[in-house]
Amino acid sequence: MDALEITGGTALRGTVKVSGAKNAALPLLAVSLMGADKLTLENLPALADTNSMIELLEHHGLTVARNDETVSFSGSATNFDAPYELVAKMRASILVLGPLLARYGEARVSLPGGCAIGTRPVDLHVKAMQKLGATVELADGYIQARAPKGLTGARIVFPFVSVGATENAMMAAALARGTTELVQAAREPEIIDLATCLNAMGAKITGHGTDIITIEGVDALHSTNHQVLPDRIEAGSFAIGAAMTCGHLRLETIVPEHLESLFDVMRDAGASIKTGADWAEISASNRLQAVDIETRPYPGFATDLQAQYMAMMCLADGSSVISETIFENRFMHVPELARMGANIIVDGRSAVVKGREALKPAPVMATDLRASISLVLAALTIDGVSRVNRIYHLDRGYSRLEQKLGACGAKLQRIQT
Repeated sequence: MDALEITGGTALRGTVKVSGAKNAALPLLAVSLMGADKLTLENLPALADTNSMIELLEHHGLTVARNDETVSFSGSATNFDAPYELVAKMRASILVLGPLLARYGEARVSLPGGCAIGTRPVDLHVKAMQKLGATVELADGYIQARAPKGLTGARIVFPFVSVGATENAMMAAALARGTTELVQAAREPEIIDLATCLNAMGAKITGHGTDIITIEGVDALHSTNHQVLPDRIEAGSFAIGAAMTCGHLRLETIVPEHLESLFDVMRDAGASIKTGADWAEISASNRLQAVDIETRPYPGFATDLQAQYMAMMCLADGSSVISETIFENRFMHVPELARMGANIIVDGRSAVVKGREALKPAPVMATDLRASISLVLAALTIDGVSRVNRIYHLDRGYSRLEQKLGACGAKLQRIQT
């Protein structure tokens, strides 16, 4: 199993070209099951998760052609079974449920796996398919769904905001008969990117980016080329790294407005942030000030940046309260940060972080994707050598991380343990 050995104490300085967004790429990959022709995705990040999804699409029968970060999909599905050995690798595999059901009238999808950061139940996905007229059963660890006469538009009211359920319902409704209305839908940029791609294929979706999305079903979707939007979580992680190490980074190929909730609190903490049309420059010359945050659905503070922000607050002047409202078990990085000397007290879904002037080197264990990058960022600030174990989590969500950090002055190497 691989680990990262990090010699910290050097400020990050340089330019980073941000990759395509993992959280946008995964539903876009699922869209390839829906079209009658070819779908080409550009700026597709090279990640373990995107590779797993491509492997699943090949299992379903699609033909895949790759050229670096441009991947094309053609053909029709011949297998409607998403087996455990493929789906268990990541939770986003459930996103094939809606496309298979809408296009082919049947799907058998294993209950998903992935990061253990909460229950993240699939019931919202199942109920959405049932609202659209599908017969759904849960048996032997599988979701078995059928709609032999096709899906029918419906009004679906989500009890709480769910990005994945919004995506699955939107894809399924695109090929349903009649009109579908999604109420309390997710508003994330990745939702907008998915709708943009579907509309380019001939779907009729409006309201994306608001909490009410309307979909007029169409008979078929055609081919298109679509560029995956930049990864706001990767960009935010590098922004935090620049401030933590008292460095200066220029982030290119980003959408700055997608990061407003992070940039606002970073400015309050004392970081300098300048933005342009598709870039941002982040720097800090002094110790940051403690600032409280609470994770919320977009446009609130992203839960996927909470662990990284906590690592930054471990070195801030004063105490901060970090509240997690999205997932109930997303503080698993706390014990590992504590091994590095962090002073953190968890009380339910909130954590009180008392900043220290410095952390200390230690061997730590990554527990999930975002926890892993928080430990890497913490290690970059430490005078001495730290080791972050189980970094296969990093490979799931950060494309060429070592090369990008190394080009900005970080001293790190991948080793086998």
